[in-house]
Amino acid sequence: MARVMWKWIKEELIFPYLDIPIIYFDLGIENRDRTDDMVTLESAKAIKEYKVGVKCATITPDEERVKEYNLKKAWKSPNATIRAYLDGTVFRKPIVVKNIPPFVRTWKKPIIIGRHAYGDIYNAFECKVEGNVSLEVNLKNSENKNFSVHNFDGKGVFMVMHNTEKSVRSFAKSCINYALSEKVDLWFSAKDTISKIYHGFFKEIFRDEVEKRKKDFEDNGISYKYFLIDDAVAQIIKSEGGILWACMNYEGDVMSDMVAAGFGSLGLMTSVLVSPSGEYEYEAAHGTVRRHYYEYLKGNKTSTNPTASIFAWTGGIRKRGELDGDSDVIEFADKLEKAVIMTIESGIMTKDLQPLAVPPVDKYVDTETFINSVKKNLKKLLEK
Repeated sequence: MARVMWKWIKEELIFPYLDIPIIYFDLGIENRDRTDDMVTLESAKAIKEYKVGVKCATITPDEERVKEYNLKKAWKSPNATIRAYLDGTVFRKPIVVKNIPPFVRTWKKPIIIGRHAYGDIYNAFECKVEGNVSLEVNLKNSENKNFSVHNFDGKGVFMVMHNTEKSVRSFAKSCINYALSEKVDLWFSAKDTISKIYHGFFKEIFRDEVEKRKKDFEDNGISYKYFLIDDAVAQIIKSEGGILWACMNYEGDVMSDMVAAGFGSLGLMTSVLVSPSGEYEYEAAHGTVRRHYYEYLKGNKTSTNPTASIFAWTGGIRKRGELDGDSDVIEFADKLEKAVIMTIESGIMTKDLQPLAVPPVDKYVDTETFINSVKKNLKKLLEK
């Protein structure tokens, strides 16, 4: 359904107003399967070359999807492939709308999630075992060290994760730069009491990089705090927001959804991947909205929220304008975002937002009606 909305957004809100030469890559699951997922890598290379990419939500297939689409295998997450190639950090930020108050009553300001975008379970080796199996780790170097991990006496599973100093340091630097640019406090959380080496590695690098920028933090009136992940969860609920919360890969995936739901909906969450060398990839923070897509195939109208997908386009357009020094393009992106906010605040919203609206809204609209309403408001703003 995200792909269907993507088409409507381009046709109704982008292409009538901007002449954009687009290098297009089909990351639909069928084409990824046909190309042995090389198309995903090619798209990442294009972002590296052209500096800005805008990505639609894509399928990461499970066993059910492998059967449904008759795939060669369960391909890895395309987002993980792109992140690994660009060595980027994902920043997710809620879209704040006046008539959609947060579920968490203490939240007054946006909470930005900075998600490490390399390694961990998203780029792990995993395997099933049966019978009597001895699991060992062999480090092939001049010393050839061996570590005994576990002796299986039946069925089981194991996973090998990794990370690199280069990637973790880039993550820390990106989060520091983003916090300074937004002038918000920076948090980092991990579980170094349990994972003293792996998680402790992250903690040490963050502490080191923050120390280098200590004066910048002081000059901008912001602070850095380290929390154990469970303490961070408890503290964030009591916070008023206005924080950049840096999380490791898996935790960032989970906590960004929690923050999005706390502010109203995944449909009101932006996401941008920022690489250390200055490449940007924008997308919606939500998935492909599978259930709605099956209704769409039956010919039924759906009320899927396109806001985050629209903001993915505006984010990419604005960044393209900034890189090219084109103020008209930047202004268009600003006005399109304003048109979306105007539409929701006027009481025209999709099904996910309607129960959350204050004051209450009597009815919701389908996706096409919402996009058409945004288009009307956009025309008004462009005529001024």
